[in-house]
Amino acid sequence: MKKVFFAALLMLSAVPVFAENEINAPEVTEEKSEFGNEESVEYGVLNNLVEKVANLEAAPETPEYGAKVTKFASTPKFGGYFIGKYGWCSDDDQDAKAGFSQRLIRVYVDGTILNDFTYRIQYQINNASSHMKDFFVEWGKYKEVKLKIGQFKRAFSFENPMNPWDVGTGDYSLLAREIAGIGTSVDGMASDGGRDQMFQVQGDLFPIGKDKHRLIHYQFQVANGQGINSADKNQHKDLIGTIQVQPIKNLFIGAFGWKGNVVNTSGVTLDRNRYALGAKYTVKDWVFRSEYAHSNGCGYDSDAFYATVGIPVVSWFNCYLKYDQSRKFANEDSRHTMYSVAANFRLHKNLMFQLQYNYNDNRLTDKKYSDLWLETYVRF
Repeated sequence: MKKVFFAALLMLSAVPVFAENEINAPEVTEEKSEFGNEESVEYGVLNNLVEKVANLEAAPETPEYGAKVTKFASTPKFGGYFIGKYGWCSDDDQDAKAGFSQRLIRVYVDGTILNDFTYRIQYQINNASSHMKDFFVEWGKYKEVKLKIGQFKRAFSFENPMNPWDVGTGDYSLLAREIAGIGTSVDGMASDGGRDQMFQVQGDLFPIGKDKHRLIHYQFQVANGQGINSADKNQHKDLIGTIQVQPIKNLFIGAFGWKGNVVNTSGVTLDRNRYALGAKYTVKDWVFRSEYAHSNGCGYDSDAFYATVGIPVVSWFNCYLKYDQSRKFANEDSRHTMYSVAANFRLHKNLMFQLQYNYNDNRLTDKKYSDLWLETYVRF
């Protein structure tokens, strides 16, 4: 009965809602790829104050290279955001069925040097622990080819590189968490935030149509394979990449590949041979996104699939419906299915409240239970 009810909700989502969503897209520090493969950030009063204190003069028309200090660099941009959560779960085996938690706090600084180089440092705090999230520098003079080195998101799946503000629901999909690495991986490795230390080449090719949108986006990465804040343990490098096609403006069809391995805490090398296929489309704040991913390693196959629909109701209120499924051993006996409904109340571009209900059917643990989440999003 629950499946029939959720299917009916998905069908209703296709009915046009006669309201315009006036939420503005966040400002970013640099010209981002229209394919949206980087987490976006936004700046405000703090950075205006820094610029005034710095009292920078206009930069010269051409850069001066070398050790000499020049003004050919942007004022560093500072910012941050936090996500707080109250959660309730009907699973009687939970140690704490209800309570408040700190999902994450992030602070960051980024900017440009010599116009063509962009850098970022991002740090995360989770309750009593903290760690470096991102650090990188990218040469991005041309849209067709950009070079990047440091620690950042893997180019695997549409959802993995997204900012938590933009996912639409209170957490990433099971696909992003278990196969892309945002959460505990299907091979048992702990969460690495979907990140690794690596070198990347990416670009957007072939402007088409009256709007000159780019037809092809590509990314190719050579990574350590050990995940976030970890050195390589076996001198074997992971190869990760994506090709995405944009036949019409804002419709993206993508294929993702990942071949590599990881050394676990017992010193055992586990293969990571993974691929994903997906599509996403955003128009007038309507959101449609769906992906399938498959993983082979540890002597067994795993897969995952999700479908998300975002429905604009009024300028400050969006509703999201999500079907989310993972199968640790690629069979029905190991299937975990989650049906989600989320209401996003975005009262300001830097303030959002989110209420979400999940129904879980986990055959691997033989449990059926409900979650209720209330999350607060604040950005500065």
